[in-house]
Amino acid sequence: MTSEEIKACAVELGFDVCGIAPAAAFAQLRFFREWLARGYAGEMQYLARSAERREDARSILPSARSVIALGTVYNVERPYSTERDADIARLARYAWGDDYHDVIGRRMDALLEWMRGAAGEPFDARAYVDTGPVQERVYAQHAGIGWIGKNTCLINPDRGSWIFLSEILCTLPLEPDAPSLDQCGTCTLCLDACPTGALAEPYVLDSRTCLSYLTIEVKGSIPIELRPQLGAHAYGCDICQDVCPWNHRPAQSRDEAWQPRAAFDGPSLGALWRRSDEAWRRALRGSAMTRAGVRRMRRNVAVCAGSTRDADALDALTSVSEPSCADPLVAEHVAWALEQRRD
Repeated sequence: MTSEEIKACAVELGFDVCGIAPAAAFAQLRFFREWLARGYAGEMQYLARSAERREDARSILPSARSVIALGTVYNVERPYSTERDADIARLARYAWGDDYHDVIGRRMDALLEWMRGAAGEPFDARAYVDTGPVQERVYAQHAGIGWIGKNTCLINPDRGSWIFLSEILCTLPLEPDAPSLDQCGTCTLCLDACPTGALAEPYVLDSRTCLSYLTIEVKGSIPIELRPQLGAHAYGCDICQDVCPWNHRPAQSRDEAWQPRAAFDGPSLGALWRRSDEAWRRALRGSAMTRAGVRRMRRNVAVCAGSTRDADALDALTSVSEPSCADPLVAEHVAWALEQRRD
């Protein structure tokens, strides 16, 4: 079994790019400790707990010799968030369709099953879809499927950055690919466009002010001083990818898994708030947005209503009575939003 045969099988199974990197402790992996020391992880304490394991793939699988890096394009034919009307809710593009953990996980299981049959010898492996203590972007860059851009996303020169990353660590001595070279040049559009300045410097994200972190990772109150910056971002933020020149003509996927569900296909902020709790639960089922749940989605939409001062959304805050609306966390953010109308 060769690297090229693995890549061919990966494409047949629905992956768009595949490369091989050595299971090595690359120099870039060491910056993670410094990033944590700066406090940039915010409330994501699980990152600090797994810091040692994230410094080398072999701390997960000591006998690992190769990392198979896989990329799946999730971009579909819809306007970018920077092109939407002001009252349209901004929902991160990656979360419009089915939960990528499940979809890609099944495809990786199929790839591993094929590998075990084709290898002719037993081998150990670990597969992860954004869930394991692996600095996947570093290994993806060394596998030649893209470089880590100034917006901290992996960018493929032919497909852009709308790519899910996943990887298989294995004990097979596979032929590695040449690493990708940085092609960001002097461009700083992503840094300039970030509404909160979360890109502290090129290639470095301060999660604490990132809109994706605030709307997805923060479990309690969104800091008051950052609420006005949310705009219409009800879940995640794509601005730093929207403005990237490498995404001007990106690859598009026809995969049904990534097509937007009707509930997430350009809804207004008011429409999101008027959705019943049961309708929310149905829409979120099998979606990556289950991470936030109904309670935090209401919190986010309330802040968006106040941040944009959208009249319809603000009216909706006072006209809907669902159990989640009475939650103290949600009520706190609704009260803040209504205060913005009076200012």
